[in-house]
This record gives sequence, C-alpha cells and structure tokens, in this order.
Amino acid sequence: MELQLDDNWKLGSARNHTWVAMDKNGHLEYMLNNGYGWLPTILLSIPNIKDKLSDLCEFVDGDSSKYINNVDKRGGYLIDLYSSWVYENYCDKKAIVGELDNQLKCGDKYSDAAIGAKMGMFFFQGLEGHSKGEDFPVGYDGDSKMGDYYRFIVPTIFATIEDIPLPLRQYIVVSNTIDFTTDRLLDNDRISEYFPRMYHN
Repeated sequence: MELQLDDNWKLGSARNHTWVAMDKNGHLEYMLNNGYGWLPTILLSIPNIKDKLSDLCEFVDGDSSKYINNVDKRGGYLIDLYSSWVYENYCDKKAIVGELDNQLKCGDKYSDAAIGAKMGMFFFQGLEGHSKGEDFPVGYDGDSKMGDYYRFIVPTIFATIEDIPLPLRQYIVVSNTIDFTTDRLLDNDRISEYFPRMYHN
C-alpha cells in the first residue's frame, strides 16, 4: 500500500521526502527529511501534495518532463555542516568537498553540490542514523537530535523565486523568521512553526 502525504502522515516510515522552502529574505532551500524530519503541517494540508511535491522537486533535480530546468547560476558552493553518520569514512570536510567537486566536474546532475552551485539553493538535510545520537552535524557546537535539519550546502549565488516555474511556486513553504544565511540547524519539533504559510504569487 502506497503511503500518502496528508494531515494524517506521521514519521516512522523511513521514506525520504523532499520539499522546498523560502526564508524571510526570499532565499530558497531544498529540504531532505531522510525519513526522520517532519514536514510542515501547512504543506501536508494541501490535497494531493505528494504529486505536487514530486513535480516541484523533479524540476529542481532536472528530471521533470513537465517543466524544463535551464537554471544555471554558475556559482560555487560551501559545505557548512555534514552528517557524522553519512560521512563516517571521510577524514574531514576537505575530503567531502573533493568528492563533490569531482562529481560536478564529471557533470553529475544528482550531486548534492549541484543544488548550490547550479540551482543557487541552500540544501538542508535531516539527521538520521539507526539509533538516537548516532548521527550529529559535524561543525555544530549545540545540541541536536534525530530529524533536526542541518545546513549542508550553502550557495555562493542565490536563486530567486523567478527561477521556479509559476505553477510550482504555490507549493513552496515560507518562513517569516528563518534566515538561511545564519540559521544552521532547524529544530525538527518546530518545523511547522518555522514555516507556517505557503508562497502566493
């Protein structure tokens, strides 16, 4: 049975979901919940939101058959925080950057770095792991827990809402308080508080 995204959706399925958010300054971010991060309730209240998110995120990934993605900011990217669990076999951030740089050089459109360098979007991911405390954001000094969204990729040139096709903009959640340039970790329990409304053209 296919699990739906709606008001009754709960964590625990271990299924990954991606969504797009805008901060108070109009910057855009790509969000990956890694199976443990909540999605905003305002987003889940939209009928058939699973298909709508697929349309939006397939556009961002360059996989859409409905919307052509010609966005290329030709910028750079920085790694801010990274997962201790995902990158446990890497000696340091420099090694991760080296791999991502090589992916970009080889034209890998699915590279996490492309979210920042090509699309001009921040990339936040949810902390995961097999058990609580197994994963934490390397480089962050505060407390964190499974499902918290950490800032992984930071773009050097920022996307704007104009880079998103008009029909898809209504499926972007918006924050009145969060600033992606300064807020590095988003408390999973407050996601709906951070992003209480949808973008309106």
